[in-house]
Amino acid sequence: MPKKRKAKSILNKTKRRDAWFLDDYTVNPYSACSFNCLFCFIRGSKYGTHMGTALEIKTNAPELLEKQLSIRARKNEYGFIVLSSATDPYLKAESEYRLTQQMLEVIWKYKFPVHIITRSDLVIRDLEILNSINEDAILPSDLAQKLKGTLVTFSFSTIEDSIAQIFEPGATPPSARIEAVQKIKESGLKTGISFMPMIPYITDTTEQLTASFEVFKKVDVDYILPATIALYGEGKADSKTLVLGAIEKHYPELVPKYQRLFSKHNELPAYYREAFDKKMDEMCATYGIKRAII
Repeated sequence: MPKKRKAKSILNKTKRRDAWFLDDYTVNPYSACSFNCLFCFIRGSKYGTHMGTALEIKTNAPELLEKQLSIRARKNEYGFIVLSSATDPYLKAESEYRLTQQMLEVIWKYKFPVHIITRSDLVIRDLEILNSINEDAILPSDLAQKLKGTLVTFSFSTIEDSIAQIFEPGATPPSARIEAVQKIKESGLKTGISFMPMIPYITDTTEQLTASFEVFKKVDVDYILPATIALYGEGKADSKTLVLGAIEKHYPELVPKYQRLFSKHNELPAYYREAFDKKMDEMCATYGIKRAII
């Protein structure tokens, strides 16, 4: 059972808006994560060993957000609120606790724009309120002529259910996510893909990239935000340990390559990242998909 606690604060103001995700604020109604992605950056933190059982429900999150947003609104401090920056806003627990849904209602009430980032199809449940936010939100002056009030970004490391079962076993299968992408896009909301992290020699091959981009093009996404993988830590619950263990078990032929890539480093070598960056530019140009939200 997830733990319940009362948070002291829920709305975090970013020091500088991120160029990729456009976050002026972040909100996390849950701590830890039941999706158990092996590559997650939380791995190695106090939540990393048992991420599902360490899940915490911030029971007073909607009330806190109401208080904090009312102050920001009175000061005309409008900006995009990202749900969520540290864990998914549509974990399985959201079906029961509905904290994200309640917070979206508060966000709509105070007319703030919102950016949803998720690996779940549960976001479809809140399509009506997301469309209301899209129409009614007040945007920062520098974004007002470029965007409307709602962004929905679906995270993928792969479009293959079988690969996702290995590396992100608790998340909604990619096939179901793709269906959700299409529904959100058809509703009229700006919708894109956080294509990260791509897994070397598995999901970043030319064959896999071509298949992925063809699917993303078919559902008419507005943008793709691609990134390589970084692995950290030597502990049993750290991302490097878990991913290398999965490679050894499921892709033993790749073990020597992964040892060369990650034995002494957390990030991929510069030459690899540069080649990846060039490939992403080429793929986005070929398929006519923007590599940025704006």
